[in-house]
Amino acid sequence: MAKSLSVDLRKRVVAAVEGGLSRRAAAERFGVSASSAVRWTQTGAKTAKPQGGDRRSQRIGAFAGIILAAVNKKIDITLVELAEMLAAKHGQHFAPSTLWRFLDRHGMTLKKNGARQRADQARRRRAAPALARNAA
Repeated sequence: MAKSLSVDLRKRVVAAVEGGLSRRAAAERFGVSASSAVRWTQTGAKTAKPQGGDRRSQRIGAFAGIILAAVNKKIDITLVELAEMLAAKHGQHFAPSTLWRFLDRHGMTLKKNGARQRADQARRRRAAPALARNAA
């Protein structure tokens, strides 16, 4: 993303237009685009809008307590179940990917246990090493 131009440059372009130059001539003189010169003269050369950062997670962050309580209550709750619970109880719709990013930010990811998730042929089946050690 491009770096925003300084307030000083914006003010000089606006002053040049107010001094009698056309917007395009002022833009060419100061080395900025004509559309920027037009926009700055219409808005009065305000400061640039903030760039970068996270501007959307505050919506799901408002439900942090509810989401974390639901995960603590049922540790293996799925993202779809969380989304459905928020929609039904609170009228807020979040995509499962949004919920995953929220849980990842809070360190709440759950890895599957590889010993229990084996997918092999039935004729070669044997007990997984982690399960065999813990068997009674």
